[in-house]
Amino acid sequence: MLGGAFAAASVALIALIASVAVVATSPQEEPPSGGADVSAFYDSGLYARPNPAEIDIADHPLYDVAMPEPVDCALPALDTESDNSWMAFADEAGTCLNELWAPVMDDLGLVPDLPEITVTNSPLETDTEESFTLAYYESDLGLITVVLPNVRQVGEEIPQAHQEDVWLALMGHEYAHHVQYATGILSVSHELRRDAGSEDAELDTLRRTELQAECMAGVGLRGLTDPNGDSLDVVNLYFNGGGDLETHGSAANRALWLESGWSSPTVGGCNTYGAEEHEVA
Repeated sequence: MLGGAFAAASVALIALIASVAVVATSPQEEPPSGGADVSAFYDSGLYARPNPAEIDIADHPLYDVAMPEPVDCALPALDTESDNSWMAFADEAGTCLNELWAPVMDDLGLVPDLPEITVTNSPLETDTEESFTLAYYESDLGLITVVLPNVRQVGEEIPQAHQEDVWLALMGHEYAHHVQYATGILSVSHELRRDAGSEDAELDTLRRTELQAECMAGVGLRGLTDPNGDSLDVVNLYFNGGGDLETHGSAANRALWLESGWSSPTVGGCNTYGAEEHEVA
């Protein structure tokens, strides 16, 4: 999600799909006739579909959960020119983020499938010279994909000593979309955008979604790096130090939410849906 000097924007592709379970059954013999008709004693309400759970994304149980404790994460050294090195780095970052967020999922009683991580050398058809995708999350596939040509292009402007922190934050941002999906937040956000009465309302919801992911990237950064180090400052300089983005918020607000994820005692520090409008502009 870099902009301004790097002229780039990280775009999360939200692909929502409804799944249908089909159960095959074998033919059964007809029971013998006779006996009492007990159908009148059946409660037809037992066959009714349950009402869908209502999810309030501005007042979600997630926000009451304590920030996860840091975990030991031995990320391999990243050679940004090597596809294999990138795959190893992204895969281990995913493993560490799984471990970091597991206690949060446990606290909420959730057992989501873990996302897969992959890299690609194929840019998206929607990419332009002014705006292109660094990585994206597909909820229907449970897949995080890093777009290597675009990452390498942006990486040319980042000192080698800071590359790993910046790209770990990118992984944390995309993993955050998986957290949003697992908690039902992403689905509600998608519905709000679909039903928005105006372009401004749709963009407001999108920015809240992306800024929450940026905040959760701060959670990941704090949990997987030295809390006394300079990772937060480095990422805000190179990842959020560019220009304002209509879809991802101003540079100042991106930095604000990344720091909130780094420093807040609970995940409530990432409640962008309950934030004032100027905080998500």
